[in-house]
Amino acid sequence: MKKTTSGKKTAAGRPAPAEGAPVGGAARARTAGDSPRGESRTALVRRARRINRELAEVYPYAHPELDFDSPFQLLVATVLSAQTTDLRVNQTTPALFARYPTPEDLAAADPEEVEDILRPCGFFRAKTRSVIGLSKALAEEFGGEVPGRLEDLVKLPGVGRKTAFVVLGNAFGRPGITVDTHFQRLVRRWRWTDETDPDKIEAAVGALFPKSDWTDLSHHVIWHGRRICHARKPACGACPIAPLCPAYGEGETDPEKAKKLLKYEKGGFPGQRLRPPQAYLDAGGKPAPPLGATG
Repeated sequence: MKKTTSGKKTAAGRPAPAEGAPVGGAARARTAGDSPRGESRTALVRRARRINRELAEVYPYAHPELDFDSPFQLLVATVLSAQTTDLRVNQTTPALFARYPTPEDLAAADPEEVEDILRPCGFFRAKTRSVIGLSKALAEEFGGEVPGRLEDLVKLPGVGRKTAFVVLGNAFGRPGITVDTHFQRLVRRWRWTDETDPDKIEAAVGALFPKSDWTDLSHHVIWHGRRICHARKPACGACPIAPLCPAYGEGETDPEKAKKLLKYEKGGFPGQRLRPPQAYLDAGGKPAPPLGATG
């Protein structure tokens, strides 16, 4: 089996990359989108789990970024989050839940009044139909309670597998993989799967991890996609998993330039322990293995 380190030490005392590890720019051994050369199924599983372990260190408090106090609130907020930001949803739902605190209340609401509240979220007419519709279904078919089964959740208006798994994983503690746009983008960049259908992605990635890891894995990947591994300009030079990423170099590799691409609030963002970009490089300025990597 090919070793992942060269035996040399970096300036930080970590193993230096092996020959052939990605080095940045045109000189890197792998081009964006290529699978690691000769990677076996066993190696893929190990690499995927190492990526998740490293992301768990970087985002130890990763969680749903939608505000909620009950399964009903999480369900509605997740439906509203389509085609908009979690921040916008969090700014909108307090007024919605203050006026309509229960499924029964929202089921009986005047659609025009709900539309006025949801207007900032975009697609407010369609979203109004969905949240009123799912509220009626909850009131009429489930006694005003959010069901804790996938097969029941996906029958509700506006609720698909992605929304259902958000609710199951975070309101009921039942493992699930949330395949949103960030998740799809990153797992394909990491060559965990070549699938494009969300259901097939869910199955392929789920097979790489214990079921108990699925919910936290989803949070780690989504947080990383929002903060570092962006769609258009990923911050490769500030990425903690650069040595494990076949797409390293698709984005900015210069540490200082990459640092400017990071998306976070002043003073950092909640639950993140992002090391400075230089911490991911060896003495020669090349990506070093993640902290704690054992090869």
